Amino acid sequence: MSLLNSDDPYFIIGAQVLGAPIVKRYGLEALPTAYLIIGYGGAAGYVGRARPIPFEKPELAIAYALAAEFLGMRYVYLEAGSGSPRPVPPEVVSAVSRSLENAYVIVGGGIRESEVALKICESGANIIVTGNIIEDRLDKALKIIEAIKKR
Repeated sequence: MSLLNSDDPYFIIGAQVLGAPIVKRYGLEALPTAYLIIGYGGAAGYVGRARPIPFEKPELAIAYALAAEFLGMRYVYLEAGSGSPRPVPPEVVSAVSRSLENAYVIVGGGIRESEVALKICESGANIIVTGNIIEDRLDKALKIIEAIKKR
């Protein structure tokens, strides 16, 4: 995973260089993933020294996503930040999803309600990440799963 909108080369390529021999040694499947911090960004954005893409600038998210795809990355992860007060807007998800031809869109951060999860999926997300909700409110996580299964 490469944090493309980081100011620190370590998070763009340095950590991947250090990890590559380990991935090779253990025969793990490499999943080339662009990690993009959108909006709030939370701890991931802070630690990764990201320049978060503003929610209202989908054209920047598209540019990064296209660059990722042109570099051969198969996944583009739009991250609002773990525990974010707001998820990546469906309009941004839709714009990025429509711009890509050969990459999957992952969306995470701020997804706490089944209606929000469903809207993000309907906007083009192939995968959603709901980490904190599973830890904090398993009942809500199960509602999210049920809503997506029904679609």
